[in-house]
Amino acid sequence: MNPQIKIALIDDEQLILEGVKMLLSTEKNISVSLTCNNGPLFIESLETLPKEEFPDIALVDVQMQPMNGFELVEILKEKYPDLKIIILSSHYKSSILGYMVKLGVSAFLPKNSDRKTFIDAITMVYKNGVFFTSEDHQMLFSYMNSSSKKKSLFEMDDELSEREKDVVKLICQEHTNNEIAEKLFISPRTVESHRQRVLEKIGAKNTVGIVIYAIINNIYSLERI
Repeated sequence: MNPQIKIALIDDEQLILEGVKMLLSTEKNISVSLTCNNGPLFIESLETLPKEEFPDIALVDVQMQPMNGFELVEILKEKYPDLKIIILSSHYKSSILGYMVKLGVSAFLPKNSDRKTFIDAITMVYKNGVFFTSEDHQMLFSYMNSSSKKKSLFEMDDELSEREKDVVKLICQEHTNNEIAEKLFISPRTVESHRQRVLEKIGAKNTVGIVIYAIINNIYSLERI
């Protein structure tokens, strides 16, 4: 039985809120647990939301008032680091994708995306933590040819060790600390130490950042849609 994916929608256009909610209502394993038309209201709502209704994924519009989507994401990543975020926008630019990666957002979707891409994005973000279209992959891989851009995304003083890379690969494959420990013949506490060291080295705040770093640096290849 597939798990129920709980979605929150934040957009200041009522038509978009109703349209996306209607689209998702046809999916048996996806439910909309919360809709808000601005960032401050969403933050307030999360604070009082019952645990069983807390969303797995938030779909956030970029152009909102009084708080835009990126400002909202910064607050959400600080207060709720495990909440996965998909950015919705009418403007699809490499600069926005780069900023998205820096913030640790799980996916970026143009509002004119087709239904299949939309559902695939939600499913893959829930499963893998991130989702990239073919266009996103091309933009991300272009960073690999620009050391200055790559450094701006992940400012590192020390390179990852081979053991840390092994841990990163297994993190990207969604293994738990205990499972990684068994595969690498080390203790779960050592795995956690490696995980924290990786986060410190690459300047990421959560697993999404680790996965994105691994993709950009050819440590891990994410399944494409």
